[in-house]
Amino acid sequence: MNGEPFVSPYAGLDQASLLLKRAQTHGKRNFLTWAPFDAPPTSWTYAAFADDVARLAHGLMRRGIGPGDRVMIHLDNAPEYLLAWHALARIGAVAVATNARAGGEELAYFADHAGVRAAVTQPALAARVREVCRGLDWLAVTAHDGGAEPADAERPAGDDRFESLFGDASKAPAPQGDGTRPMAVHYTSGSTARPKGVVWTHDNVLWGGQVSANHERLTEADRHLVTLPLFHVVSGIYSTMASLWAGAEVVLQPRFSASGFWPAAVGHRCTWASLVPFCTEALRREPVPQRHWFRTWGHAVLDSSVEEHFRVPLLGWWGMTEIITQGIVGDPGLPKRDGAIGRPAPEYRLAVLRDDGRPAGPGETGELRLRGTPGLSLFREYLDNPKATADSFDERGYFITGDLVTLHEDGLIGFVDRAKDMLKVGGENVGPAEIERVVQQVEGVIEAAVVGRPDRMRDEVPVAFVVAADGQDTAALRAAIAERCRSALADFKQPRDIRFLDDLPRTGGIAKVSKPDLRRLLEGEEAD
Repeated sequence: MNGEPFVSPYAGLDQASLLLKRAQTHGKRNFLTWAPFDAPPTSWTYAAFADDVARLAHGLMRRGIGPGDRVMIHLDNAPEYLLAWHALARIGAVAVATNARAGGEELAYFADHAGVRAAVTQPALAARVREVCRGLDWLAVTAHDGGAEPADAERPAGDDRFESLFGDASKAPAPQGDGTRPMAVHYTSGSTARPKGVVWTHDNVLWGGQVSANHERLTEADRHLVTLPLFHVVSGIYSTMASLWAGAEVVLQPRFSASGFWPAAVGHRCTWASLVPFCTEALRREPVPQRHWFRTWGHAVLDSSVEEHFRVPLLGWWGMTEIITQGIVGDPGLPKRDGAIGRPAPEYRLAVLRDDGRPAGPGETGELRLRGTPGLSLFREYLDNPKATADSFDERGYFITGDLVTLHEDGLIGFVDRAKDMLKVGGENVGPAEIERVVQQVEGVIEAAVVGRPDRMRDEVPVAFVVAADGQDTAALRAAIAERCRSALADFKQPRDIRFLDDLPRTGGIAKVSKPDLRRLLEGEEAD
């Protein structure tokens, strides 16, 4: 698999080469606009951004960072995140991108497992990083927390300031032009085992940028509003790298905010946004401007009600950190089906297999597997885990995604659930996503997630966790959810318990609900 010879489409290039090329061809055009909630926006042209990256690259080298060294970027969305990511690439170092909401034990594991030498973080997170990441040579702290002023006690001083890292742009190293080198490590969310470090090469990142830009039909005239966390593949590759490849502009916000979305979108005339269903559901509570400039939203699934409400065509897609870009993608110009994703991306070879290993037919559900080239269209490896890397591929070289999908008769593919999240209720397979869709149809439900609770008689039973709209009578809403489930679902699929939370726990900012955390809420309870 890894030993198959091929000529990379990016031979002689790396991530730093692409940025310098864009600075030459698009130097006076905006690349990045930072749009915090409570401060004026700040913009960088392609030339200015590349110059700041070069200055930071030299400064990192003065601090002892060299090729192959790993540096943790532990930040909410901020310009410093992108500057550090690109500067590390310029000197051949490796960015270890971590979830800014990671707990202390998890953060310590990331730092130790990746062997990071240094870290970049923000004032509100600096104390935790210092406490749990004990092997760091140094820590650089930004002057703000996602655009917000830090508490006086948290303000960095002296060499701890991120700004102190900048050096002389003329002394930055030239790009090495070797796309096979590691560029980044992104940690997957763990369920029962420790998270795995997904290693991306420069070729991986270039591939992700080009293919994502092609799928999204981005041009240099586009402005891509980025609100999801940058450490996640959607913002890091689908949005930011795709925009860089196309010569487009990134409008970056600290995080997704339903109230802050439209002012930035309209004020900067954004034409594209990468969202998840949680975002569009939250935006339904906000007035839609009479005029906006969006031509497409990237979205996990097709939903005609979203398109009609916001007057924006949706591009359905599916991907994973391990495959860099979208392996399934829609086309706003082709026939759609609510709840579907799209069709196999032409850059990959997909298989959908039934439990007996045979290909699934139209109307059938099976496990999704995908074939590509490791280090190019697939991740290079799991960091320091050759067994996990080998076990993630089948005997034919297909990557085992662990996702279940349905092949519809019209050729579109619909997501069913993660195989590890499937419930076994009295011998019947139950997909939590099916129950979640029914629950979310009830007026007053903002979001829902379903997990299994052990049961002596039925192995396990579904439990629904629900986020209700403000002011909802939860007793009445619980009854409405139960009634809706009785009318729409078989009896064994109906939730045996409905619980309300202010927010659902997440593994990636707002990108994914953390079902392991929900299961832990149920641990220790006596089964029915």
